[in-house]
Amino acid sequence: MRFRDRAQAGRALAVDLRDLRDRGGLPDPVVVLGLARGGVEVAAEVARELAAPLDALVVRKIGAPFHEEYGIGAVVGDDEPLLDRRAVTALGLTESDLAPAVARERAEIRRRERLYRRGRPAPDPAGRTVVVVDDGLATGSTARAALRALRRRRPGLLVLAVPVGAPDTVERMREEADVVRCLATPTAFTAVGLWYEEFEQLTDDQVIRALESGGPT
Repeated sequence: MRFRDRAQAGRALAVDLRDLRDRGGLPDPVVVLGLARGGVEVAAEVARELAAPLDALVVRKIGAPFHEEYGIGAVVGDDEPLLDRRAVTALGLTESDLAPAVARERAEIRRRERLYRRGRPAPDPAGRTVVVVDDGLATGSTARAALRALRRRRPGLLVLAVPVGAPDTVERMREEADVVRCLATPTAFTAVGLWYEEFEQLTDDQVIRALESGGPT
């Protein structure tokens, strides 16, 4: 299965989640959280179909000091960073070595949250069905950090929903979420972007437009 773009993938995922809801698998009240940036465009379609509130959840990857593209962890808000301990040890790093990167990513999280929410408070997940949406799962590091941060806030049901994911990562996510929905788990996965015809990086303005378009109408 290959998707045209995030919006089309979101509509397909929305149908799956609507069916799950109709079978009693998504108890009210429901809130949809898109992982920013790419997941928000997918989540907007889901929130619209479920007539549920939509918000962005900003998670930032933590890169190795000498190679920022090499992710060795992720951070959500002011929560403790979730680190790949084996990678940190293998690279001979300490938490002190990573402190500048963590501080930099926290500052970017705060910037995006202020921009996306425009003074609105973050939704309270306590007791609610929380549907976390991303555009795909590769290593799952950012999704795992998001799910663990939300779990500490005591949701009634924690759901992870993605259009496509690496099979082993999708299976590991079942240890983090109460429900995992993934439309496609190709064995030759390689990268999320390969399963989209259009997969450009979203801008902040596009995220804001997606947030404004999603949710109840």
